[in-house]
Amino acid sequence: MKLISDLMNNEDGATAIEYGLIAALIAVAAITALSSLGGNLSETFNKVSTTVKTN
Repeated sequence: MKLISDLMNNEDGATAIEYGLIAALIAVAAITALSSLGGNLSETFNKVSTTVKTN
């Protein structure tokens, strides 16, 4: 009975799970930001490329 009680009160794995969730949220935020920034950056390079070719 003490073994089950000790397992229920053990919180060592909670920290690892929390760090995993934080890392996942940061990854999702980074992917979202880079996706939107990537489109704008591509458009900017296309404009520069067109300007350089015409001059």
